[in-house]
Amino acid sequence: MSALDEAANSGLAEPSDAHRLDKDTLARWMTANVEGFRGPLNVSKFKGGQSNPTYCLQSADEVYVLRRKPPGPLVSGAHAVDREARVQRALSQAGFPVARIYGYCADTSVIGSEFYVMQLIEGRIFWDATFPDVSREQRPSYFDAMCDVIAQLHSIDPTSIGLGDYGKPGSYFARQISRWSRQYQEDPEAGRDANMDRLVKELPARIPQGEEVAIVHGDFRCDNLIFHPREPRIIAVLDWELSTLGHPLADFAYHAMMYRMPPHIVAGLAGTDLTALNIPGEADYIDRYCRATGRDAIDDWHFYVAFNFFRLAAIMHGIAGRALRGTASSVQAMERGKTFPELATLAVRALENLP
Repeated sequence: MSALDEAANSGLAEPSDAHRLDKDTLARWMTANVEGFRGPLNVSKFKGGQSNPTYCLQSADEVYVLRRKPPGPLVSGAHAVDREARVQRALSQAGFPVARIYGYCADTSVIGSEFYVMQLIEGRIFWDATFPDVSREQRPSYFDAMCDVIAQLHSIDPTSIGLGDYGKPGSYFARQISRWSRQYQEDPEAGRDANMDRLVKELPARIPQGEEVAIVHGDFRCDNLIFHPREPRIIAVLDWELSTLGHPLADFAYHAMMYRMPPHIVAGLAGTDLTALNIPGEADYIDRYCRATGRDAIDDWHFYVAFNFFRLAAIMHGIAGRALRGTASSVQAMERGKTFPELATLAVRALENLP
């Protein structure tokens, strides 16, 4: 069973004590800041969401989604919900499929942390990368939609939508490797791994030459996308916590990593008979992205894959640490955290394929 199994991650539940919100205080804030809001307010929590807790807010007339920073001690720079709200507001101007942002709150006295409220979008979320509920004939169209939307994101000029300062231009891989290495090394409570230590040491020396800058999502997977209820069309991209200005090939390789990802970790296709399912292969998928973004090919592909397995391993390591400290958002956090050594192994395998 996948760690992102739909039964474990979709649907609503009563918030635990650590994640409970003061409904009266929140309702007063929404009355003052969300146009058209009318109480009373009912609050429940989405089961998924490993990092930033996500809630369903039901008012007298509408249903909203709230994303907040988690309670407890936090790693510096992580859980930046203000950035999530900002990037979605900006991308909506460019016609990119995102939820409407109704309001952001920096006042931690309202619910105990920063948060924002956005539109609830009804559609289909696929937790399994094989798209089992889609007909064999339609399946390629869903993969085309994913590839085309991430290519669309990377084709948007950040400056043109007010995101020219959304991240530091240049040296993306060096900064990212440093960031995730530091978060791994500063949390010894979550464990150590020999492959992870090797990656921390070797990855900086394998960074390809050349710089590109685009808006990158950072966690572009099928389960972070809302598809139209009946059509192979993406109507919203979710979970912008890791977005920044960065290298588009890092972002695309993270998405295309699904071809090498064991499905018990996150939505992946490793070990799947792609031909039988009528799913385009990795090479064809890369070719479609290249055509959509005006590239001839992608050199150093194995580096981008190694980098992303390393990065995801560091994220899972962080989830393990939060689970040990009791501040993780999801009840599945401990099991997810245990996958970081396997992800580090996959990163090393990719690294060893480099010339």
